Amino acid sequence: MGKRDDLIAQYADDLKNKCGVDPDMDLLTKVTIGCGPAIYDADAATVAASQDSELETVKQNFLIKKLGLPDGPDLMEAINKVVETYGKSERNKYRAVVYYMLTKHFGKESVYG
Repeated sequence: MGKRDDLIAQYADDLKNKCGVDPDMDLLTKVTIGCGPAIYDADAATVAASQDSELETVKQNFLIKKLGLPDGPDLMEAINKVVETYGKSERNKYRAVVYYMLTKHFGKESVYG
């Protein structure tokens, strides 16, 4: 298995054990691929949930640009809900896992169709 496959397995494990979510592996793979080379960079591979600027970046670059959602308070509420589900004390919140849960939350799986 390649490095990406190892990471996808790790993300699936996080979804199952930390978030209580049974992952759709096909969608998880597509979301991971959609993250591009960021998944291989230690800093970019995770979401710094304690930094407002990072959460704003997730909102702007993923929810609005990638998923095509209109801006509104519900976007930040969803991000905070995902962070809460992942566990605030969880130090490494993987970007692909956060994006996967946001995609599911908004029912935007078709973006990766």
